[in-house]
Amino acid sequence: MRKFSNLLICSLLLFSMAIAMDFDQEGILRSSLNGEVSILNPVLSTDNISSAVEGAIFNGLITFNEKLEVIPELAASWQASKDGKTWTFNLRRDVFWHDGRPFTSEDVVFTYNAILNPKVNSVRRSDYIINGQPIKFKALDKYTVQAVLPVPFAPFLVRMGMGIVPKHLLGGKDLNTASFNRRPVGTGPFIFKEWTSGDHVTVVRNPKYFLGAPKLAGIKYKMIADDNSQLVALEADEIDEAGIPPKDYERMKKKAGIKVYDYDVLLYIYLGFNLANPKFADLRVRQALAYATDKKQLVDLIFKGLASPASAPTAPISWAYNSNVPKYEYNPERAKKLLKEAGVNSLEFTILVNQGNKEREKAAVILQQQYKKVGVNVKVRVMEWSALLKIVNAPKDPKEFEAVIMGWSLGLDPDAYSIWHSSQYPAGFNFVKYSNKKVDRLLDQGRLTTDKNERKKIYAKIWQEIAADQPYIFLWYPKALTGIRDRVGGLSKPGPAGLFVHLEKVFIRNAQVRP
Repeated sequence: MRKFSNLLICSLLLFSMAIAMDFDQEGILRSSLNGEVSILNPVLSTDNISSAVEGAIFNGLITFNEKLEVIPELAASWQASKDGKTWTFNLRRDVFWHDGRPFTSEDVVFTYNAILNPKVNSVRRSDYIINGQPIKFKALDKYTVQAVLPVPFAPFLVRMGMGIVPKHLLGGKDLNTASFNRRPVGTGPFIFKEWTSGDHVTVVRNPKYFLGAPKLAGIKYKMIADDNSQLVALEADEIDEAGIPPKDYERMKKKAGIKVYDYDVLLYIYLGFNLANPKFADLRVRQALAYATDKKQLVDLIFKGLASPASAPTAPISWAYNSNVPKYEYNPERAKKLLKEAGVNSLEFTILVNQGNKEREKAAVILQQQYKKVGVNVKVRVMEWSALLKIVNAPKDPKEFEAVIMGWSLGLDPDAYSIWHSSQYPAGFNFVKYSNKKVDRLLDQGRLTTDKNERKKIYAKIWQEIAADQPYIFLWYPKALTGIRDRVGGLSKPGPAGLFVHLEKVFIRNAQVRP
């Protein structure tokens, strides 16, 4: 009996060791970024590249699961008053900053007050101002925060996913120029280690992370602006994940050692016009360019069926999506007529596009050819990502660009105030200077209406107005195409939230247990 017991104990120990050794304790995820990180402070950042790294370092009061449902993060729980104007957040008590200091309600209040401070260069200020009145944040005690809203605000809870920054390191300092922005300290699963401009950012495991120490020892974010170069690095086993160009999709699905995922995302790509430029002031000119745009050709040539033509500033998987908007089907003769009616005998402009994004670069060249057919001459200027951002985000009027191909990653809530409200120029995301009083009113109404069905009707009207005005030509809705090496495990179910929803659960397999 004792011999059997000893054998049983040994078997259990071996089984436990096998489970424990499923992943490499010293495994480093080799990730890739499509360009240079601009800043590592969630209060100030404006681009997805910076946000990708910030997601490993910082936490918000809430976050989202794979189903895009709101779940607690730094807040353990919350309550809202019956009138929807007072929210109380009960914070976790087991959270520490990466320098060892405890996380408290003072940090939360400091973060949101920093965003509301007009001296801080934050494009997120409008997310916390309702009808011209700021949300008031107050620390009731060390672990309780109260937010008092002037009126009920539909997107409020979603907005609480904002990354929180430490008061003890940033209090009394100029956030815009603080050294913190290149050497951040957060509460997240990974601790900042180094940032080598133009090459990489490295973060390492936070052993005291409140959701449990990550399985990865660290992440090295390699900056590779060119899509094709990313793919080469993935195939050469130099990185673990990369976007897959549509032209390589079928080939990569058959590639040994790499798993290819494709899924829908809350994203659209557009050609945006600088409406402060007289060239685009006349609606007929913008409509003419819309009619001169053969979106089907764009999608067929570039994406091989892995994208669909866009028509509105929303995505088909959004609950607020509405396809009933003005559409400008390809009609070059109509385009010529509108240009003539607008008194435009010759039109020439430059499209800016970010370096390395081959789909956008190809689109710019195809648009150049399409517009030439209606007598419009287009130049294409390819720029490094951070340089392009500096131009469109410059708080000046007018901004120094004519047209740009970019994309918007959309949030869970359809509130698009920061992108389309006229008050968000020149210091907000409305860098094209779009102005429509009716849209302004509807945007205000959409934020203050809490009934989901009524909100959907409001946003349908907003999309119709914007599509009619054509401040952007909405080009395509892409699919996410991502290649991941087989050595990486712990991924989320493919979907709009991405593959790395629970970053602390991602791991590198030991060589002997890799598929």
